[in-house]
Amino acid sequence: MNKTVIITGGGSGLGYALARQYCKDYTICLIGRTESKLQRAVETLSETKNRITYKVCDATDPQQTETVLREIFHEEQVHMLINNAGMGVFESLETLTSSDIERMVETNVYGTIFPTKAAFPLFKNQGFGKVMNIISTAGLRGKVNESVYCATKFAVRGFTESLMKEWEGTNIFPTAVYMGGMDTPFWDKTDHIKDRSRLKSPAMVAELIYSEDDNRSEIFIDR
Repeated sequence: MNKTVIITGGGSGLGYALARQYCKDYTICLIGRTESKLQRAVETLSETKNRITYKVCDATDPQQTETVLREIFHEEQVHMLINNAGMGVFESLETLTSSDIERMVETNVYGTIFPTKAAFPLFKNQGFGKVMNIISTAGLRGKVNESVYCATKFAVRGFTESLMKEWEGTNIFPTAVYMGGMDTPFWDKTDHIKDRSRLKSPAMVAELIYSEDDNRSEIFIDR
């Protein structure tokens, strides 16, 4: 039986590109809130040799996340969880609404912490596992009109670096991934990036992540 890679936010963008890379060697289970996106992703990846499935799940909901991950681990031998779901609103702090701030914190921070917390005991029972957190260079330095977005990514960086110490010797490997902006639908509703043509494609970034995924604690695509 093939091992399974779980990818949150797997319906489009980098999540979809990672699914296309990892399906070469693993069964893929995509997780996301929007079933139509997940269905389209599964349909377009269905020609691959390995199985692609999906489960609708809001990773910011701890109970729902725990239930869905338990179901997957019960059905599959899981190789890795990739916490890829993320969102950003790119405006000055004074123009951000409380809803903007809450959505960024919930999606980027809770949406990484809750799946990781749910997965750890399940990986522990298996005796092996990996958690890859997609952070971006916004977790390395502050940026104009990205104050809260950067705050959430700095939080995930601190979370991941702490797990590197906390999980030492457990045979469960956390990995932090840092890359710059990509040309994805992430930017469709903002003019924060003026020239998207200078950005790497999700396919290129996914290929680089896949090639460097060897249980190392950090992968730097950009700095």
